[in-house]
Amino acid sequence: MSERKSGPKNGPKSEPKGDSEEWKARGVFLRVFVYVFATHLFAGFIWILFYVGGHAGK
Repeated sequence: MSERKSGPKNGPKSEPKGDSEEWKARGVFLRVFVYVFATHLFAGFIWILFYVGGHAGK
């Protein structure tokens, strides 16, 4: 069996902290925005279904 050694080729890639942290924060913000938007869109659709269903028999 071969033994894994840590080194420049096997170790984790190092990235500049400034850019990667900024991109992570931007990704979190974008994800939260999309989730909130999608949740409100789904809730609006459900509200419309209840509204139309409530007025269908009148």
